[in-house]
Amino acid sequence: MDSTYKNQKVAVNDFVKRQTEGSGKSYSSYLTFEQIARHAEEQLHKGQFLKGYREGVLIVDSNPSYVKYFKCPFVKIDKNTILKAEWIRRRSDEEPYIQIRALNGSPLKAGKVVFILYHHDVLDETSEQTTNADWELISIHALPEGIEKLPMGPVTMMRNQLELKGGTAAQYPSEKWADSVQFWQKYAPLATE
Repeated sequence: MDSTYKNQKVAVNDFVKRQTEGSGKSYSSYLTFEQIARHAEEQLHKGQFLKGYREGVLIVDSNPSYVKYFKCPFVKIDKNTILKAEWIRRRSDEEPYIQIRALNGSPLKAGKVVFILYHHDVLDETSEQTTNADWELISIHALPEGIEKLPMGPVTMMRNQLELKGGTAAQYPSEKWADSVQFWQKYAPLATE
């Protein structure tokens, strides 16, 4: 195991706090964000992670025993799925985008949960750090059973690659773009309103 991360701290970034019940995103009704960050830190120290889309981004695997504490927001799209497109902004200072949600269906059972951590230096590039910790919990992904890796959404990839407000500079190979589009043609978050 790489001892580089052994004593590094993980804290909660304000951005992840939007992932609550009713948000259309992965969430936990059982664990606080602080408890989730602490678990991510434990898993980081154990080496249970992969490098993310750029230096300073990690994808940390939760302990399988924690999966039961998280809700997956996705439905599998089929001919009966009613989809809704809405023009929204994540934050008031960002460009709007078209968000797709399913209006019907049952959320799939989570089979795996991963935590996205950004290093303090990466967040500092866009002044989006909210703590002084080495790493900050940015996102929680409860993946549907049978899915091992959740492709980043194409809107997020676009925001990053074009270095738009709210994005983190990155370049993606064509295979990553294709994987993203393919996944998001098959799954959609369930609308909550």
